[in-house]
Amino acid sequence: MEDWYKAGKLTSSARDYGKKLIKENASLLEVTEKIEKYILDNNGELAFPVQISLNEIAAHYAAYNNDIAIFKKNDLVKLDLGVAVNGAIGDTAVSVCIGCDKSEIIQAAENALKEAINVIRAGITLAEVGRVIEGEIREMGFFPIKNLSGHSMERYMVHSGINIPNYDSSEKNKLVEGMVIAIEPFATNGDGFVRDGKVSDIYRLIEKKNVRDMSSRRILEYIWNERKTLPFSKRHLLGKFSEFKVNMALRSLSNLLYSYPHLVERSGGIVSQAEHTVLITKDGCDVMTL
Repeated sequence: MEDWYKAGKLTSSARDYGKKLIKENASLLEVTEKIEKYILDNNGELAFPVQISLNEIAAHYAAYNNDIAIFKKNDLVKLDLGVAVNGAIGDTAVSVCIGCDKSEIIQAAENALKEAINVIRAGITLAEVGRVIEGEIREMGFFPIKNLSGHSMERYMVHSGINIPNYDSSEKNKLVEGMVIAIEPFATNGDGFVRDGKVSDIYRLIEKKNVRDMSSRRILEYIWNERKTLPFSKRHLLGKFSEFKVNMALRSLSNLLYSYPHLVERSGGIVSQAEHTVLITKDGCDVMTL
């Protein structure tokens, strides 16, 4: 488990470093690049592109190449980042409100995360975890986002098949000792569901196959060698290949790639998020991203 703990520790320090950079009039792209550089300079890999989602966008906003977005007063910002060490993953998130008082909705997600950590153990059902998360969020006067969830993780797989619900889903499956999961409550003052928004420029390789075009084949090899099945962004490819070749490759490889959309609260409500990676133990859990 050494790699998992190393990933968790670096993820935590990158989160704390990044949180300090989120200020009014700061460039979203520059903050993103500084966080990514921090991770790489400290011998980590990006488990996925750093995501900084604002207000009603709950997840999957990764800075575009030449992104001109800046942080503005009253923005509710979700910083969601992950670090990989030899494929072992740390995943964490924190919410920040810029120059405003939205502390209650931020606290709702944080309380839900804290109480979930307090009850999680081997043998607990997924429904029980979701019930605790939902109860804490509703107690603060907000709603959990029901079609977003935490998730299990394995090496080189951020989402490995088990979803950790943010509400009482009646799911009877149980957590197992030794499992690594991300607990990820989202709180909103909207109606509690997200819809697909714009294309995010985040992609993940589904499978590796032979392709005819030489240029696309080189980019596919690069993706496989550098990312395996971990998500990546178009911006990262543009650091290695021309825009023409990248655009052509993304089109020709579309059947081999999963494309992530922005996830937007469907009624326009603002969204907060909190997240930790934990190791399930017999009597509880060990938080790896404190």
